[in-house]
Amino acid sequence: MGADRVFAYGAAAGLLGDLLLGDPRRGHPVAAFGRAAAAVERVLWRDHRGWGALHTAVCAGGAVTLAALTASAVRPSRTAATALTAAATWAVVGGTSLAREARAIGRALEAGDVEAARARLPHLCGRDPQALDTDGIARAVVESVAENTSDAVVGALTWGAVAGVPGLVGFRAVNTLDAMVGHKSPRYRRYGWASARLDDVAGWPGARLTAVLAAAAGPDVRGAVRAWRADAAKHPSPNAGPVEASFAGALGVRLGGTLSYGGRVEHRPVLNAAGRAVRTDDIERAVRLSRRVGGLALGITVAGRLVARRLLAKGRTS
Repeated sequence: MGADRVFAYGAAAGLLGDLLLGDPRRGHPVAAFGRAAAAVERVLWRDHRGWGALHTAVCAGGAVTLAALTASAVRPSRTAATALTAAATWAVVGGTSLAREARAIGRALEAGDVEAARARLPHLCGRDPQALDTDGIARAVVESVAENTSDAVVGALTWGAVAGVPGLVGFRAVNTLDAMVGHKSPRYRRYGWASARLDDVAGWPGARLTAVLAAAAGPDVRGAVRAWRADAAKHPSPNAGPVEASFAGALGVRLGGTLSYGGRVEHRPVLNAAGRAVRTDDIERAVRLSRRVGGLALGITVAGRLVARRLLAKGRTS
């Protein structure tokens, strides 16, 4: 069994594990990485880009190195290599937890319990819950489902197809660092700059694949493509823009607008202005679209790896 099948079987098993088990309540590897990164930050923090870049290199580089050494150790056994790929995939993807949190908020809104929805929202995104009404919470959830479909599923599979277990682990490490220090607070404006920029680079291919698949799998292909082309570049994030615009067009809703993060108000452009306002039932529609995108991403990344290998083999023999 070659490396391509190792990735195919391992990634499929890992996604199945996520579907059946979700994230563990305790001892999650990503949480362990976060604690280690926080410990490194306590030692290195300075209000300086260079020290932040060192933090990023130590944490992300250490995670990739450990993953590469482990993958190399099990490579002689295809069974062990497949099991490692499955475990790494399960550890870094988060589609089931994403769907679970979104649906829990949706159920609270459907029951008219806005306070319960506000209490749950921080599990999903960094918005200020008290600043949002029912429609605002629903919009925040749909936007988070869209963005995290790329960050928590498609981006990881993309890098897994490119670089195997080190790619899976490296992508999640970079994405976690961005969530920890990559935001524009006074403490992290300089220190988190390297993590934020590296996350933009690492997330670029997965975000575009997510946008393509959302358009293909959604109920309005033309609407998704039109919103992506017209509005993606208006978003302050180079990766969230295409994903959220494509989801907005595919679902026929408006996303973006005024947001509040940690007491900081942002006025973002509206994505898919021709769409209607988000309703509570759009949360379930977004979750279902996210699930379809994740399944398609597995097929695309496996097929892409196989095609790339054959093209490389053909190039060597020609």
